[in-house]
Amino acid sequence: MNEALTDTAATAQIIDPDIKDLGGFSVRRVLPSPRRRMVGPFIFFDHFGPAEFAPGDGIQVRPHPHIGLSTVTYLFEGEIIHRDGLGFVQPIQARAVNLMTAGRGIVHSERAGDDLHKPARLHGIQTWMALPVDQEECEPEFIHYPEKSLPELVVGDVNVRVIIGEAYGRRSPVKTYASTLYLECRMPAGSALTAPGDYEEIGLYVIDGQIRTGGRILGGGTMAVARSGMQLDIEADPASHVMILGGANPGKRHIWWNLVSSSRERIEQAKADWLEKRFDMVPGDNEFIPLPD
Repeated sequence: MNEALTDTAATAQIIDPDIKDLGGFSVRRVLPSPRRRMVGPFIFFDHFGPAEFAPGDGIQVRPHPHIGLSTVTYLFEGEIIHRDGLGFVQPIQARAVNLMTAGRGIVHSERAGDDLHKPARLHGIQTWMALPVDQEECEPEFIHYPEKSLPELVVGDVNVRVIIGEAYGRRSPVKTYASTLYLECRMPAGSALTAPGDYEEIGLYVIDGQIRTGGRILGGGTMAVARSGMQLDIEADPASHVMILGGANPGKRHIWWNLVSSSRERIEQAKADWLEKRFDMVPGDNEFIPLPD
């Protein structure tokens, strides 16, 4: 339960997730929500796990399409194998970044690795970032950034990894299409951190622990979004694990299933293209997720 304090001037919104049980595999969907569609370019924010998979089980997301966005699946534990219509096959491993930019359209799958014969754990966050209007129809692209390529620093007592963007004097090598910020922060008990203030929109998400910000106490699974022009000062009560996200808002976007666009007509075209299999499919994978009703 989130406990309200007296000063809420810094926070515009507190967003609790929509929790879905996928059969021993829980997903907390924070964005989009009825209260807020986006924070900066982030239009989709799913926190999944920690999940325990028995031998023979594991995540199996069949091929499906995207348009108009970039995706990052950032893992804290486990491994997922990414395959796409460009022909890339790349493990998604803890603390590395696979940046997949859909642009005019891409198909991909995410499946368990080759360790199905033994128990496995999976824990991470999947985000989608809406592309600027002038980049929505760019050529699809996939770039892998290994764990060691991402900057890591200590701010006060807080360990910060710069996943995307620039913060505290360090810049991530991950490609951006507009102003974007994405940080992983591990906060010891009693530590404090001020989120970067030079971004149009800024928010935070508590993975676990308990923090104070903007006059509120927030527990795990909760997002806080700063008011325009206000900073988020974060204090960890017990040790806490926090993600900071934000950047420039690209403007109104429509989202239907896995498709994002500034144009409803473009989404209708993508739906027809998937129904008629006009996307480049994942080589060697004959399965696919049908178009929803």
